[in-house]
Amino acid sequence: MWKLYGRKGIDYPEEQYEKLSEQVEAALQKKLLSLIQQGKDVVIDFSFWSKENRNFYKELIQKAGAETELVYMKASKELLQKRLYKRNQVLNANSPFVITDEILEHHYHAFQEPCGEGEKVILQKEDIIQYSKEESKAIWNQNAEFWDCSMGDESNDFHREVVRPKVTELLNPDPTDYILDIACGNGNYSAYLAEKAVSVLAFDYSEKMVELAKKRQKRYADHIEFCVADATNETSLMALKRNKPFTKAVSNMAVMDITDIKPLFTSVYKLLEDNGVFVFATQHPCFVTLTEKYMTPHSYYDIAIEGQPQKQCYYHRSLQDIFNLCFDTGFVIDGFYEECYFNKEIPDIIIVRAIKIER
Repeated sequence: MWKLYGRKGIDYPEEQYEKLSEQVEAALQKKLLSLIQQGKDVVIDFSFWSKENRNFYKELIQKAGAETELVYMKASKELLQKRLYKRNQVLNANSPFVITDEILEHHYHAFQEPCGEGEKVILQKEDIIQYSKEESKAIWNQNAEFWDCSMGDESNDFHREVVRPKVTELLNPDPTDYILDIACGNGNYSAYLAEKAVSVLAFDYSEKMVELAKKRQKRYADHIEFCVADATNETSLMALKRNKPFTKAVSNMAVMDITDIKPLFTSVYKLLEDNGVFVFATQHPCFVTLTEKYMTPHSYYDIAIEGQPQKQCYYHRSLQDIFNLCFDTGFVIDGFYEECYFNKEIPDIIIVRAIKIER
């Protein structure tokens, strides 16, 4: 628009904007098809406000013999307002006219957010810090019943066959142990430990999940104490301290779901007895991510189980970030596994055993 017609309301009348934008889009579509025919990769930076519009372009591209990938750059309304304020200060090719709060409000509410379209969701870095723990809790509360039903009493085959064997090997639970189960979900691993006569304190951030865990695992009430606690809050975690220290702590596929893991690692170190063991399994950061980034911490939305009501937020951290946090906290890593699921040459998860060494 800027290159061909200039600025709205200055170089051409405002009432001509819709007609001119249609001409520009038609020209861009022609350019798109030409580039596809040349065998080139193309990024279409477009608003795609409606699902209908996204489907139109998807069909257009596929008919031309190319594959499509939808990337949703998710941003909060507050962040959009901040960006638009700066954008509106200078009229150039990236901001050919002023976007008022009223225009933003209209488009924000008219936007049909991609869901179930194969989209890759990328959070903006400014929003990552602001990502609400309450929003995360709300998502897990909404997913809780689905998760509980999907896992049942035995958990799914991924947890039974890929996660549990090596976690248990490194944890080496014993009836004399007192184990902290972090982000326990519906309590299946706690029940697995209780069957071995192990005493467990299990917690989750989702009240609904803890409610369902108590109901499902009520037969193990003598061995399991379920609590609600915030894994990102050291005060909340230290409130789990009982009249004896934990001998071991375990976390099954939860580290990647937690906004800030430093308070968790710090608190686990304090809650464990000397030479206590902390075993955690999490996504393999080298192979499991929806972005091209590895070294830079970032987050994105995705599902854990097909069909879950809401996508959750995953937090990517490199191996060095995870390991250095262990070392900085005072742990020594003395056990490590990489486990595969679908592809036996590409691991899906890492399993780490860290030992508390008194400093």
